[in-house]
Amino acid sequence: MNHPRIHVCLVSSQPLPNLLPLLDRSVRPQRVIFVVGDRMRERLEWLRSVLQGRGIRIDEWPIDDPWDFDHIQTRIMELLEREREALYGKEIALNATGGTKPMSIAAYDAFRAYDLPVFYVHPEKDRVVWFVPEGKAPHDLADRIRLEPFLASHGVEVCAEPRRNVPEPERLEVAAEIIAGIGRYRSAIGTLNWLAAGAERNLRSKNIPHHSRSLELEELIDLLERRRLLKRVGDRLVFPDEEARFFVNGGWLEYHVFDAVRRIRSEDPAIQDAAFGIEMVRRSRGKAIPNELDVAFLRNNRLHLIECKTRKFAHDHEDAPGSEALYKLETLTDLTGGLQARAMLISYRELRGTLRARAADLGVSICAGEDLQRLREHLLDFVR
Repeated sequence: MNHPRIHVCLVSSQPLPNLLPLLDRSVRPQRVIFVVGDRMRERLEWLRSVLQGRGIRIDEWPIDDPWDFDHIQTRIMELLEREREALYGKEIALNATGGTKPMSIAAYDAFRAYDLPVFYVHPEKDRVVWFVPEGKAPHDLADRIRLEPFLASHGVEVCAEPRRNVPEPERLEVAAEIIAGIGRYRSAIGTLNWLAAGAERNLRSKNIPHHSRSLELEELIDLLERRRLLKRVGDRLVFPDEEARFFVNGGWLEYHVFDAVRRIRSEDPAIQDAAFGIEMVRRSRGKAIPNELDVAFLRNNRLHLIECKTRKFAHDHEDAPGSEALYKLETLTDLTGGLQARAMLISYRELRGTLRARAADLGVSICAGEDLQRLREHLLDFVR
């Protein structure tokens, strides 16, 4: 058969090399057998949650020790003997990408002994490369997975339908005006954030502090009032709804960044999905950990996460908010996207040199301060 009807997959902490061939209609099997150790059982359940309802029968083949070569090889031989009917037509293939190295080598040796198909998923090119039979042409996997199943395969449950709609033009215009005046509005944005954050419960802010009043703040309030995003009542700001309050409290930057990603996507077919304001729960060892992704998109099956910040990072030490934001973003990117995922911090305020150096060490891209006026250029560098 050109495409084996059974895949044997080795479960590991990286789900995509196992998952992507199972989702590609050109190579998708009728059945998958997951070889799994006890420590990877939770990962198997994450994969199962994505595959259910897709017409693939899911079986598992347990092993006791993923580092015991002889034990693994014996178990794989036992599996192949059980699947003897599939051996004759070479209808069972090994995806040798996952698992520990002993798992991969032991399974490879067992399949080679039976002269059965073996393939590997290239980690950067999303390409099925055939080891056996020799000379079989590689296959480029389709970029069809969307954010929800991608995140689910990493143990992340999206709590509500992610926002993929085009932000309202009037609000995008507000965001563009704020960014155009980035040199003037830095301090006023901080006061505006404080007022909007304090109105979270009843949509009414505290009194505007006398020491924070400025011409720039008045300009921003007037701009937002004209767009019906707030109303000034005495020395307080009153918001018409939670969406408007969120927008004033830095949400405008998320809107602006998502719109920029959306525009790039219209020119780049490799970007297969994009959303913003993604509320999620990550499950780990029985615990539910809530989080939110400001902007996320998939390009060539790789997750790109963007954190949008309008607050001021005043200190540079390890425990300061700026460092904490970077470490959190780097950790979240790894947990929700795996080894190939990328992260970017977009800040309305400029970042000090030490924070930029720390971001470089962590592999987090930065677009901050007046660089926001060249956001498209930075996003294009980010996806390359």
